[in-house]
This record gives sequence, structure tokens and C-alpha cells, in this order.
Amino acid sequence: MLVRLQSPPADGAANAELIEVIANALRVSRRDVMIVSGEKTRLKRVRVAGVDLATAEARLTAARAR
Repeated sequence: MLVRLQSPPADGAANAELIEVIANALRVSRRDVMIVSGEKTRLKRVRVAGVDLATAEARLTAARAR
């Protein structure tokens, strides 16, 4: 999934915004979203707790439609 952010990469602002965007799209808490790799690069891998794959895909599809 491609996410375009407004925050600059300085001081972790872009990472914080990414976590917020994903948490909102998947309707989970921000603490349930964790960047597991790529914290200082453009390509990141995230882990989301509290939601299964089918539910995540459905919620992301709904979020894209908004």
C-alpha cells in the first residue's frame, strides 16, 4: 500500500504520521501499529496487532474509497 505523507522525515514526524494514518484506516489504536523495518527509509514494513488480514484488507479498501 502506498501512503503519501505531509510531514517531513525529520525528528520522526513522518513515521508518527504514518502510524496515525494506518491506525485510523484500520480502526485500531496507534500503539497497535509498529514499524518493524525501514524506520529511516522510504520503504517501511509495519506490524498491526488486533486485526486479522481479511479485516485489514476490507478496512483498507473502505478507507481508499473515502
